[in-house]
Amino acid sequence: MRVTLVQTFLAWGDPRGGRAHFTRLLAPLAGTTDLVVLPETFTTGFDMRGGERAESMDGPTCQWLRAEAQRLDAALLGSVFIRDAAGVHNRALWATPDGALAHYDKRHLFRMAGEHQHYAAGEAAVTVEWRGARIAPLVCYDLRFPVWSRRRAGYDYDLLVYVANWPAPRHLAWQRLLRARAIENQAYVVGVNRVGDDGNGIAHRGGSAAIEPLLGEPLVELGDTASLATVTLDLAALRDLRARFPVALDADAFELGSPAGAASRGSPS
Repeated sequence: MRVTLVQTFLAWGDPRGGRAHFTRLLAPLAGTTDLVVLPETFTTGFDMRGGERAESMDGPTCQWLRAEAQRLDAALLGSVFIRDAAGVHNRALWATPDGALAHYDKRHLFRMAGEHQHYAAGEAAVTVEWRGARIAPLVCYDLRFPVWSRRRAGYDYDLLVYVANWPAPRHLAWQRLLRARAIENQAYVVGVNRVGDDGNGIAHRGGSAAIEPLLGEPLVELGDTASLATVTLDLAALRDLRARFPVALDADAFELGSPAGAASRGSPS
């Protein structure tokens, strides 16, 4: 599976400008990749006033994602502020070329920025299937919570993807946690972060990476500037690793309960 990491600055509080920026950035990718991963809150930046610009699932960004997925012949993943009957969510949206749109709502809200006071937490983990891979989308602060990332004993997915606005002062934690999630779950991990200062003057150093599952080594790791990279994940090699070194057979048996911890499959909406 070919995965493209899109590390860039974000248009603060400007969804239209943000979509236009990504349209230009993604144009050369048509037909060259299977999955394009954008940062967290890619149309606005991580703004606690995002509720003022929150969209619906029929809004312009969802329409844009569907159109881009079709144009690129690839799945797209990134998070956006979405309003529904339960409130405003930091919602990871998963669009595929057939027009389907699945979503995962960020479970762990970053209280140090007051995110929990402005947005509603998600209640279910999600796994989507795409071109032979099972993929678990997660959002930024979720990276710090290994039980939520594991969700049950055994191999529930092949690839964990974290979209993020992870700030520069904790950059080393970002690097270490991505590696830990890959090793402990025997899964590929992709983390996509933004770069540049946001509208609150908070700096971001990027460091987007794709991590292999045995030793936690980066297959690709971007620096601190805007850049794109496409990496090929070897799913056959992953299956071989799990067969030769079946750590999951000795994992503690558990499954997250419901409703707050329910696990589910992604479905079109």
